Amino acid sequence: PVSICHVQENVLQRVLQLPVVSSTCETLQRKYSSTKESHPLMASVCKVYERGVQGAGALAMWGMEPVVRRLEPQCESAVAVANNLACRGLDHLEEKIPALQYPVDK
Repeated sequence: PVSICHVQENVLQRVLQLPVVSSTCETLQRKYSSTKESHPLMASVCKVYERGVQGAGALAMWGMEPVVRRLEPQCESAVAVANNLACRGLDHLEEKIPALQYPVDK
């Protein structure tokens, strides 16, 4: 079978668009928001955690930027090959496991 990944699409985008994955993410987001709204102490802990994750992500990106700039030309083709292989694997999984096309509640 021909992979349905396009040049601008990557395997992560495809996985996140699978109904089983997207419905799970939506359910988790609703539960997370509901927990934050109903428990003030939990909300303050979650805010601290969220700020920490954002700060760590920004720091990691800042630290990696020079490395990524130097490696980018060499990595582009390797990333494209890896993405293509992962998309083929996802094609195979979608073909063999039809349940991936249904939301969690089904």
